[in-house]
Amino acid sequence: MDHHDTAATPYLIGPVELERQDERRLVLATANGGELEVSAWAPDVVRVRYIPSTRPPATIGWALMSPEGSPESFPVEITFGGEAWALSTPRLTARVDRRTGAVAVDAAGHPSPIAEDDPAGPIREEPLAGLPGTDTGTHPVRIRAAKRLPPGAMCLGLGEKAGWMDRRGRVLEMWNTDVLPHLPDTDPLYQSIPFVIVYERGRAWGLFLHNTHRTVFDLGSGRPDRLEFSADAGQLDYFVLAGPTLPQVVSRFSDLTGRMPLPPRWALGFQQSRWGYMTADEVREVASELRRRAIPCDVIYLDIDYMDGYRVFTWDPARFPDPQALLEELRSHGFRVVTIVDPGVKIDEEYPVYLEGLESGLFCRRADGDRPFEGKVWPGPTVWPDFIRAETRRWWGRWHRVLLDAGVSGIWNDMNEPANFRHPLPTGTLDPGVRHGPDAERPAEERRELLHTEAHNVYGLLMSKAAYEAQLALRPGVRPFVLSRSGFAGIQRYAAVWTGDNSSWWEHLAMMVPQLINLGLSGVAFAGADTGGFAGHATGELLARWTQAGAFTPFFRNHSAMNTRRQEVWQFGEHIEAICRRAIEWRYRLLPYLYVLFWEAASNGTPVMRPLFWHFPGDASAERLQDEWLLGAHLLVAPVTQPGARHRTVYLPEGEWVHLWRPLRLLGPTHTAVEAELSELPVFVRAGAPLLLGPVPAHTGELARDGRVSVWMAAPSAAYLEPSGQDFWTWLYEDDGESLAYQSGEFARRRFDAAWSDGSGKLRLQLSFSGRDGRFRPAREWLEVVVDRVWRAPTWVSWQGAELSRTGEPLRPVFEDQANPAAASESRWSAQPAWYHDATAGRVVVRVPERPEPGELLVEW
Repeated sequence: MDHHDTAATPYLIGPVELERQDERRLVLATANGGELEVSAWAPDVVRVRYIPSTRPPATIGWALMSPEGSPESFPVEITFGGEAWALSTPRLTARVDRRTGAVAVDAAGHPSPIAEDDPAGPIREEPLAGLPGTDTGTHPVRIRAAKRLPPGAMCLGLGEKAGWMDRRGRVLEMWNTDVLPHLPDTDPLYQSIPFVIVYERGRAWGLFLHNTHRTVFDLGSGRPDRLEFSADAGQLDYFVLAGPTLPQVVSRFSDLTGRMPLPPRWALGFQQSRWGYMTADEVREVASELRRRAIPCDVIYLDIDYMDGYRVFTWDPARFPDPQALLEELRSHGFRVVTIVDPGVKIDEEYPVYLEGLESGLFCRRADGDRPFEGKVWPGPTVWPDFIRAETRRWWGRWHRVLLDAGVSGIWNDMNEPANFRHPLPTGTLDPGVRHGPDAERPAEERRELLHTEAHNVYGLLMSKAAYEAQLALRPGVRPFVLSRSGFAGIQRYAAVWTGDNSSWWEHLAMMVPQLINLGLSGVAFAGADTGGFAGHATGELLARWTQAGAFTPFFRNHSAMNTRRQEVWQFGEHIEAICRRAIEWRYRLLPYLYVLFWEAASNGTPVMRPLFWHFPGDASAERLQDEWLLGAHLLVAPVTQPGARHRTVYLPEGEWVHLWRPLRLLGPTHTAVEAELSELPVFVRAGAPLLLGPVPAHTGELARDGRVSVWMAAPSAAYLEPSGQDFWTWLYEDDGESLAYQSGEFARRRFDAAWSDGSGKLRLQLSFSGRDGRFRPAREWLEVVVDRVWRAPTWVSWQGAELSRTGEPLRPVFEDQANPAAASESRWSAQPAWYHDATAGRVVVRVPERPEPGELLVEW
């Protein structure tokens, strides 16, 4: 059957016939000369590949952790029932219709098929005119596929996109783009993660389109009942993740594309940046103001102005004459410095980076020969490293020594879509026919030259890989830190992500919430937005509200553009400064809790910032919320995103919730109006759930010597306790926060289980400490348990079965204190465990020894 003849018919690839099969894979020959391959990647994951008759090469697996599938052993059965082939695992069955080639997946936990092809045209091919040919001499073919989209199902994920959380009804494009400003319907943006989650009434399945060309998802826009996706070239290669729960889908996607490494602890602190810190003295002044005003901060960023004429890996000799002395001075005050690195290399015959790359042929090449492709970015006439090649990544990585030897602690990759000023924004990048590769170190079948149409979306991913691996090589044993504007699926393995050049608009503060939630659902747990907005002029009120919200997001950085109003937190007067300081202090109090969330993300892909229905599946009200999130399992954050607002409606799911700062208890599910004065952010905690809180340091370096922690709980109301009681738990995970030694057992981990009950009118807490795993020894002699919102003194407190005495000396909770290594090593509490009730604050504080053995604390009222 001729390919062009089939283009007008609804069944473009069928009928299909068996070509071959093996233990996990079924390969079918299609009527139009192509191949349809269905394979079991994992018990709950099936991979589908359609290879057109033009035989385009397979996608190079930059995004995949393994090219061969899950190493776990599981049974696979392949059968033919006359009308369809079936490939079955214990968790799913993928069926291929013989007549049409349509694929559908039946999965455990789903009442109807998932990822079910639209029988009116499951796969279509469209020859593309006007695009450069591939290395095989053929012209690209756009391939489209369509799946049924159930009524009422949400479409989540797809990485960094503008607009609301549910993507349904939109057409979204995957093509990394430098764009300023971006509006609620602007698309695409800086990141391309072609992974969509279909979520319906607590059940979920996912689809990952493994193709690095320009791809498009039509999420019920053209037809409300159809999810259509297409790629401009290459193979149609996608994975179906069966779920059936949202956490299972996200965890399995992180199996496919990798999980973030545990970041250095300082990267979780507050970070200060501005495009326009022009001199070393100006940087010193900013650092001095932060410390003088007692605003906790860990990082100062240097934007492009630290360079000599915007030449990457240089320092301006006049404005930054002694970078090593500057960075040593900042480090002595607890500041890390992160420097921007752009991929554009200035064409300059006296510039070693340019000369080396030119001599070794490491730059991206023109379509008509081996000369480097030339464009323009900040330094003027520019060439770009070919990060597709491993030798280029290593060469680029070695140049990072200039920065790391000066004392730079992390790398900020910007303009890595890559952006090119010779084409107008928002489309400016390298020409489509620019040539990349081959990478001689890829598997044999992946060692090929790529056009920029295929390499574009992974350029930022591979630049970040180069920066990450450079730090591992040049500072062995130290955790790298990379921040990247651009990326593809798998970017979390190498970099944190920020949402690019946002604006100082209230609308962008509101849009931050769904953006960061969907990035987390797309595997990118370590993400944030520029606090206060990058472009435009922030007001004091906007900065206050954004700082309050940003303190509860994974990545927390104040950043603004040159020629905008300065927005360091002291620029708007003492009142705004005090509000921002309080929010930043709470960020630091929560670091023990946050560190556990990052450990969970590194361990199993769980987002740090979660939609409410992550923990409350099937809650119809929670599913439609756009302006709240859960930070971990126990904290609900409801930011204020409108100017002048001093109240807001908050939705609380099932259970009893306590306002973190106000004497307010509410029983969910409920919508309620909550006061939200400018000085506070509505944050609620599950009553009875343990939070981990620490002291407030000037920077996280002080915590290396002060490991004090409070296991803090707001006591539940006895009237609301279930007859069987309620149980909550949390991990406490600790390590040195800096090195890679945790990978070889240098960590400390224990679990706290809080069981609350109401018996004979007595409120009872049984808090169980598991034994401490790992070889790391925390820097403290005692552990503190704080039960808040209790106005009566306990009638009984015991530790390890022995009654504790009440101390006459007031015990100030750790989280109300400043970091103090001397207090952390105070040994009298390890010798004399005791408790104290503060009737004025409504709080019980108990201190017990820090020991590796299991323990049990019992408190009754």
